[in-house]
Amino acid sequence: MKTFYLETFGCQMNVHDSEKVVGTLLARGYRRVDDPGQADLILYNTCSIREKAEQKVYSRLQQFRREAGAGKLFGVLGCVAQQEGERIFERAPHVALVCGSASYRRLPELLDRIEAGDRRVAGLDLDTDETFETPFTRRDSPYRAYLTIIEGCDKDCSFCVVPFTRGRERSRPSESIMREARQLAAAGYTEIQLLGQNVSSYRDPSPAGWDFATLLEQVAGIPGLRRVRFTTSHPRDFDRRIVRAIEENPVLANHVHLPVQSGSNRVLERMRRQYSREEYLEKIGWLKNARRPIAISTDIIVGFPGETEEDFRQTLSLLDEVGYDSVFSFKYSARPNTAALALDGHLPEQEKSRRLAILQEKQRAIQLRRNSEWIGRRVEVLVENFNPGTGQWVGRTSENRVVNFTSPQGPAEALAGRYVEVHVTRAGPNSLAGELAV
Repeated sequence: MKTFYLETFGCQMNVHDSEKVVGTLLARGYRRVDDPGQADLILYNTCSIREKAEQKVYSRLQQFRREAGAGKLFGVLGCVAQQEGERIFERAPHVALVCGSASYRRLPELLDRIEAGDRRVAGLDLDTDETFETPFTRRDSPYRAYLTIIEGCDKDCSFCVVPFTRGRERSRPSESIMREARQLAAAGYTEIQLLGQNVSSYRDPSPAGWDFATLLEQVAGIPGLRRVRFTTSHPRDFDRRIVRAIEENPVLANHVHLPVQSGSNRVLERMRRQYSREEYLEKIGWLKNARRPIAISTDIIVGFPGETEEDFRQTLSLLDEVGYDSVFSFKYSARPNTAALALDGHLPEQEKSRRLAILQEKQRAIQLRRNSEWIGRRVEVLVENFNPGTGQWVGRTSENRVVNFTSPQGPAEALAGRYVEVHVTRAGPNSLAGELAV
């Protein structure tokens, strides 16, 4: 039996893509191993968002080669594979497969060629007529599942490489989404997360013609589901009906991730984000005024080309004005094929690092304050696993807050996958702690 090793780097989309790849390989009779040295085929699913992503991929490929020894086949998947294309074969001659996410449906064909002895096999098309579902998916979790509803993005933000690595927007027919969601619920999955580079721009290509709010309402009504999440939304397409759907359907999680990227209108314009600070805050107002509390998280880029100290101060002031429950913050990094490369005013790395540290320290204080408000409350937690190092169970609330808690029976009590009540006794900037409520 042939064996494979798969390492994944990046967002939930990449994690779910790897589930598709694993399912395809298992269906062909491969066996998954945890050690690259024991694998016949070594795959690296890559992300191109972070700084110098391609250099890191080549470095990791060399490391794999040293660790795994001779006689192995190597494959590069995902966004860097799409971005670099067949250049990977030139820079890393030991690589046999280069495959972007748009070509995972062709994996059986590509594997046939590799197994027949072909040592340079590429799948790099960006077919805009498909959403790239695969016949087989091996889920990493038995109770939480990812479900792709849309691929690609049409927004053309000046810093973003997604249109070049994932292609233009292709929405999946609602019937296909609902069929898979019902199958997941019937199989015992109680939480699903709808995925896309921009889920709020979902437009059903079938005659039903659902928009994203309608899709949320329909998925939330599937018997057996306890929580439905979604990520990521673009503020431009985020409308009030999405908030109403969350208000009216308790199954929809009390959490929205709405990336802002900057608090400065001048920087937002240079980023081509297609909204102003004021328009963004109007949508934040919808969330804050909803009939039930909704946690809000965001993405922020610091040090974008031309960002002045005043622009940065406006971003810091946005943290105070919104009071985010969590923030994913990054230094701007130049990505291939993006319009931002041609902008003037690129900042020194040291200055970008300084601004990032200031922003993260400020947000840390905000999160500590907001999390402390939960001390003394009882929260419902979907339990994920047991941490033997701390002797605590780990789970998440509907608001996507991590909760570490103790149980009188410790690991002897099988809690993973269950929904339990936890009494919160302590809070940190990144998580809550407590005890199983009895």
